Amino acid sequence: MQLKRNIGYFDGVSFIIGTIVGAGIFVSPTGVLKHSLLNVGVALTIWTASGLVSLMGSPWHSGPGNRPFFGGEYSHIKRGLGSLPAFMFIWTSMFTKPASNAARALLFAEYATQPFYGMCPAPEVLKKCLALAVLWTLGILNGRSVKMAAWVQTVFTLLKIMALSVIAIGGIVLLIGRRKESLARFEDAFSSEMPNASQVAEAFFQGLYAYGGWWSLNYMAEEMKNPSRNIPLTVMTSVPAVIVFYLLVNISYLTVLTPKEIVSSVAVAVTWADRVIPSVAWIIPLSVAVSIFGALNSSMFTLGRLSYAGSQSGHLPALISMLNVHSCTPAPAMIFSTTVASIFIIPSDLIMLTNYFGFSAWLMIGLTCASLIVLRYREPHLHRPYKVFLPVPFAMVAMSFFLVLAPIVWSPNLQYVYAFLFMLGSLIVYLPFIYFKLHFAFLDKITCHLQLLLEVSPADGSAESKCG
Repeated sequence: MQLKRNIGYFDGVSFIIGTIVGAGIFVSPTGVLKHSLLNVGVALTIWTASGLVSLMGSPWHSGPGNRPFFGGEYSHIKRGLGSLPAFMFIWTSMFTKPASNAARALLFAEYATQPFYGMCPAPEVLKKCLALAVLWTLGILNGRSVKMAAWVQTVFTLLKIMALSVIAIGGIVLLIGRRKESLARFEDAFSSEMPNASQVAEAFFQGLYAYGGWWSLNYMAEEMKNPSRNIPLTVMTSVPAVIVFYLLVNISYLTVLTPKEIVSSVAVAVTWADRVIPSVAWIIPLSVAVSIFGALNSSMFTLGRLSYAGSQSGHLPALISMLNVHSCTPAPAMIFSTTVASIFIIPSDLIMLTNYFGFSAWLMIGLTCASLIVLRYREPHLHRPYKVFLPVPFAMVAMSFFLVLAPIVWSPNLQYVYAFLFMLGSLIVYLPFIYFKLHFAFLDKITCHLQLLLEVSPADGSAESKCG
């Protein structure tokens, strides 16, 4: 019983692009421009720099010691820094990542139902039911067939690339056709007020969030064909492509709309379409729904693999690390992560919880970089298919902690305190159940019944079956 290597290079490219490109670039890419104080030059620089930071981080993120290793940042931190930091990561992720998926599902439901209600808001119950239906459809799909999930991801990634191309090409045509009027908006791009360090950090948060997902392929290292080659190759293909698309799309928006209009628009791409292609403007709302669906599919895929890796290490219940005996997929992990996301759908106000953890993601990336540095010195003879220039992870550590500390120092906010206290709350669970290995016998009986019900078995090399 093992996960099968069914994911190739093109599947990997689809998963990365599909994870990175969500609704943000279509709906409201205002965060970078707003925190840049409407300075067009600074905003475009931050969009570029955010992509380059993501690209710079890609090689070391392909595995601890530069070896592909299943479980993403969680496995990096566990191997380099130890069990407790890794548990804090998975503790935080088991709340924030499902909450983020729930937010995506609700946003998809918003765009999918609104055309049927015109100017009136769609009923909340309907949106929540549709969001739950989408979550469980994708959860079951990813739990039953990796090939089918990869096929769905490829199709929806191609559709969203086509939509981005419409906006990007439209901007280029407008720049050429109305040269003086369009170029005037880019003259003296840096002439507006310059943001301070805290505002730059906040703008970077927005930009880096838009590129979030470049690390996702490492969560499925055990399912990649030739992972030592394909993981870095797919990342180095996907991230530059996204950088180019993001820049062209932002330039297209700025060609048609002023910075103030972009910041005040609820859905920038829809406003752009109403002015440029009014007769077929409906394409953009449809494209937003398609983009959200694709991003949700890839996010759920990777979250299931994170749960699976955490269970294999003993940080989550043993059942979650078991595989379906028919398809060899981590069905219990998918059920677990989908169930947690479904809970966040019910009180939709709690989806704002994801905002409290904006800084925690980059704190963990900083710890991941630090783990690479530790491994480089602690295990110098570890086999490395490719070697990262060591100053790169040092630079990423510095960047990570700047992004974490700058907003706290220059504009303290209570939400950072809540997030930090929540992360420390992991100790309440870690000490009795992980460190002191407190165990209840009745849990083995529950695991046994669920194992028989779901027709799952431990993967080779993992914990023993609870049914004998």
